[in-house]
Amino acid sequence: MPRSVNAVASRARRKKILKQAKGFYGKRKNVYTVAKNVLEKGLTYSYVGRKLKKRNYRQLWIARINAAARAEGLTYSEFIHKLSAKNIDLNRKVLADLAMNEPETFKSLVASVK
Repeated sequence: MPRSVNAVASRARRKKILKQAKGFYGKRKNVYTVAKNVLEKGLTYSYVGRKLKKRNYRQLWIARINAAARAEGLTYSEFIHKLSAKNIDLNRKVLADLAMNEPETFKSLVASVK
C-alpha cells in the first residue's frame, strides 16, 4: 500500500505561514523554514509589545499630569492623593487628556482639591 502524505494539509500549513510572512525581507518571506522561525519570533515580540504599550502610555500620562500639576504648585503624588481623598475617580488617561487639551478644566480640578 502506498504511503499517504496528506499533501493538502501540509501545503495549507506552509501556505498559512508564508502568507503571514508577506512583506518580510529576502528569504524571510519565501523560504518556509526561515519564515517559520522569523514569524515565531515576530509574534513573540508583538505579544510583549502589547504589554509594553500599556506600560509606556501610563508612563506618558503620569509625566503629563505631573507637568500640569507642578505648574499649579502641586506634585503628581500630592495631586493624586488629594483626588482620592476627595473621592474624585478620574483615571490617568482622562487626567492627562484634560491637562493637554483642556488646561482651564484641569486648573479648576486642581483648585477644587487644594
